Amino acid sequence: MKPLRTKAIVLRRTNYGEADRILQLLTPDDGKISVMAKGVRREKSKLAGGVELFAVSDVSLVSGKGEIWTLTGAKLDTFFAHIMTDYERMQFAYEVIKQVSRSADQVTDTAYYTLLHTALASLDDLEIPLEVTVSWFWLQLAIFEGQGLNLATDVNGMNLVEGKNYAFDTDSMSFTFLENGEFTTEHIKLLRLLSAQSPAVVSKVKDVAPLLPQVRWLVERLLS
Repeated sequence: MKPLRTKAIVLRRTNYGEADRILQLLTPDDGKISVMAKGVRREKSKLAGGVELFAVSDVSLVSGKGEIWTLTGAKLDTFFAHIMTDYERMQFAYEVIKQVSRSADQVTDTAYYTLLHTALASLDDLEIPLEVTVSWFWLQLAIFEGQGLNLATDVNGMNLVEGKNYAFDTDSMSFTFLENGEFTTEHIKLLRLLSAQSPAVVSKVKDVAPLLPQVRWLVERLLS
């Protein structure tokens, strides 16, 4: 294989031997790859600072043994340092990495890199409410895996109507009309927005805060 230079996000780091690490990286065009970082745990290693968690790195790789690449160069492009200042954001960042890593095992798709990058950047922006990023991530991941919400019709195939209330049926994963249902057309509008726009855009919309607890509850169940 030819040498590879690419952006990458670290999914996992595993100590190997006395000073090495095996890295799992997610790249835009080559998906999830395994990389041997030789000597990276030594104090004076020039590679160590370029393969941090919660960061985008510029890496240079050469083919190694089997399917494992060898890291020859690494430089931080973007470090999402604010994630580590908030415990809840940090814990969800680990969950995002875990979920994207699992999904990226199944298919090589640039969209997963974009999903992970956007999620980390949004968690790093303390102006974006955490619930917006959480709701956006689960909804986007469900869409990628073919389990997105039907936001056009209810369980009976009827159009979702302005000014009506709905319940969410977890068996059919669809809305069903219910006079006193907890989901209003405002919740559905927010879900449509989350499916089409980034957390940064959604966070600028007024009066979404009261809607987020129910929306988060719903989207967290899409892949369960």
